[in-house]
Amino acid sequence: MDDAEVLKKRGYIMGINLGEGSYAKVKSAYSDRLKCNVAVKIIDKRKAPRDFLERFLPREIEMLARVKHPCIIKTYEIFETSDGKVYIVTELGVQGDLLEFIKKRGAIPEDVARKMFYQLANAIKYCHELDIVHRDLKCENLLLDKEYNIKLTDFGFSKRVARDEDGRVVLSKTFCGSAAYAAPEVLQGIPYQPKVYDIWSLGVVLFIMVCGSMPYDDSNIKKMLKLQKEHRVHFPRSKVLSVECKDLIYRMLQPDVSRRLCIDEVLMHDSGFL
Repeated sequence: MDDAEVLKKRGYIMGINLGEGSYAKVKSAYSDRLKCNVAVKIIDKRKAPRDFLERFLPREIEMLARVKHPCIIKTYEIFETSDGKVYIVTELGVQGDLLEFIKKRGAIPEDVARKMFYQLANAIKYCHELDIVHRDLKCENLLLDKEYNIKLTDFGFSKRVARDEDGRVVLSKTFCGSAAYAAPEVLQGIPYQPKVYDIWSLGVVLFIMVCGSMPYDDSNIKKMLKLQKEHRVHFPRSKVLSVECKDLIYRMLQPDVSRRLCIDEVLMHDSGFL
């Protein structure tokens, strides 16, 4: 049975292709029950690598079923067919993702970026309080609803934070996410604090929002790492940014993990950006 037939039986009319990879694709669909358009991620387990099937897919499904927050994409249902396909039906980001938005419109004015970033930071605070880490924060994983509110998506690299018998966080060893958004400790293959890693990626996202460009050029990882470790953040001269905004980015892009802000410090940043 093809995807359109499978979805039709569940009350969805399949629409256009939203994205495609080697073992997964995302389609739009109309839900008769919800009376709105949705996104359907279709994963073909027969084509997916074992590591993904054994580790990442079960975690993603567990996290999607668990997280419920206005700034996180809503999951409506998850089901599997006998031929090994998993269908994840979620809210649709009707205005596309943040990267597309910035590519079309350029840097976001600081007052608008402040509102969007506050929504994202609240979604991360919610996850971190549940001991869930995202580990793949990037502009492509931030969808926009019809009012341009942020909706965090793609929990493919997310996991529950492990703790030892004394309650201390067990360091992560898996390289997750995109190099351009990755913290220096992750790029170096050093076991890392996963919540602290999310904060670095938040800093990169905010920089891109207000500057319309990347803080570091990931085409040369060795050079990028050198700049990161020297705590050099170059803001474009063409952009007029408040001292508060620059200070918050600078403190999130802190190479010393013991000095990098935690999510509560981001939201209560003493410069007053948020």
